Amino acid sequence: MKGVVVAAVIAATLLGCIGMALANAPIVPPVQYEQFCESQQISGTGVVDMSTSIIDKKIALEFYDVKNGDGDLELSQEQVYSQNSDKINRSVSVVNNGNGSNLNLFDTTKMTYSGATPLVGGKFINSKGFYGGIGAQVQEMYSVNEMEQDEQTFFSSTTPYNMAPYTDSAFMNELKNAGRNGDRVNELMNKNGYNPSHLVGVVTKNTFNGTWGTDAKMHKIFYKDIKAHEMFTGKFEASKTLKFHENPVPEAIQAPCAGVDC
Repeated sequence: MKGVVVAAVIAATLLGCIGMALANAPIVPPVQYEQFCESQQISGTGVVDMSTSIIDKKIALEFYDVKNGDGDLELSQEQVYSQNSDKINRSVSVVNNGNGSNLNLFDTTKMTYSGATPLVGGKFINSKGFYGGIGAQVQEMYSVNEMEQDEQTFFSSTTPYNMAPYTDSAFMNELKNAGRNGDRVNELMNKNGYNPSHLVGVVTKNTFNGTWGTDAKMHKIFYKDIKAHEMFTGKFEASKTLKFHENPVPEAIQAPCAGVDC
């Protein structure tokens, strides 16, 4: 009997935690924020071996970019990351009507490749639900002998860096109180530009000979599961947008057994 009671208490606790996890408020960036930037232009013939990985639990970010091949390559690429999204303002056609947006991560890639050896690689970006993200991820995979690509990858999960005159907790309460008042939410979130937290996505245009595809999914335990998969082999042209966006307003969720004294 004691084991049953303990199991029931654990279950109730877990359900309470799950209930709280359904409300994904934007993440407050740390005071001592961190940044990374890599900008490169490459043109030549030979072996290609490139990889970038960025994992940041504080802002629920997981990002990978990999390329391996042997052939002719032209590449112009910028990868920027900041825990303070106010520092990265970039224009994305499918966000904020193409105007500048504050992002925690932005990758823009323009690439041409041709070779007898396939270029094998892809990108993966994930807003990890366990660390306060929305549980959404987008992945691109390819193995191509020829490719011409123009692509943007973007991610946002944080509040504005400067929330004065509010403290962190007071700011979250203001967002919660704003509820369905979109104008008030925008007033709070967009103090230093447009802050689209929570946001995960890719915009890409590709012409390729080989295999190319994408996977996108968003999962929230017990109540949401979105999946989209596409893969193409042959000669194709593709223009695609994959985007997950969640309103940053936290919801008041009543924990199971609330008010019961046990």
